[in-house]
Amino acid sequence: MNMATLMMYLVVFAVIIYFMMIRPQRKQEQAKKELFESMAEGDSVLTKSGFYGVIIGIMDQTVIVEFGNNRNCRIPMQKDAIAAVEKPNFEKSQEDNNQQ
Repeated sequence: MNMATLMMYLVVFAVIIYFMMIRPQRKQEQAKKELFESMAEGDSVLTKSGFYGVIIGIMDQTVIVEFGNNRNCRIPMQKDAIAAVEKPNFEKSQEDNNQQ
């Protein structure tokens, strides 16, 4: 094996590592960043611990989430604890109101 062949193997290995590990991780980080930027008050959220709630306040790295129907359970959480965000569907509720 000469030096050129060895360098070619190293370059191929680096490209494989990039496309199998680094690129998907960057895409995942970008999706997480977009999720956090799109959060707004009134959005329904699912926490990583499995609780559903509604965002009632947003600060830099913290959100205040209200759990349950009695409106007494308000918990500040880190944004990283949010697994999914669902925007309220105002169009559907407006259609329901128009039909009644």
